[in-house]
Amino acid sequence: MKISFLSVGKSNEPYIKEGVDNFTKRISHYYPIDWQLIVPAKATDPVQIKKMEAQAILKVIHPTDLLILLDETGKMLSSPGLAKWIQQKANQSAQRIVFLIGGAYGVAEDIKQRAQFTWSLSELVFPHMLVRLILAEQVYRACSILANEKYHHE
Repeated sequence: MKISFLSVGKSNEPYIKEGVDNFTKRISHYYPIDWQLIVPAKATDPVQIKKMEAQAILKVIHPTDLLILLDETGKMLSSPGLAKWIQQKANQSAQRIVFLIGGAYGVAEDIKQRAQFTWSLSELVFPHMLVRLILAEQVYRACSILANEKYHHE
């Protein structure tokens, strides 16, 4: 199984990049992993922006990908719950799990429909770059839970 992180937005600030790179490297000990940034659409109408970004997203996800949308309206999971979910997908022979962080206005309805799961990190709203760091850390934490390592303390 491969894990892919897909995010609409600009490159990470240096202080975020260091953390994201650190956790991405740690995840790579468990699963092949990659990051892909999608340049935000240049338009003024939020509906048009979401439509343009959806086209770019759909170009990089495959029909067999398991798409996980990060969205404030999604279901919240505990860290052990995320670990269990990832293990279930690995057991079901998922080829690639794609975690998607949408753009500033969210994602178009067709992307919401394409997602097999919508996950909320919190009821709070975070800047997109910070969400990348939190996502990478939480996926690493889930991997360490599954490997029964000391990183996560219950």
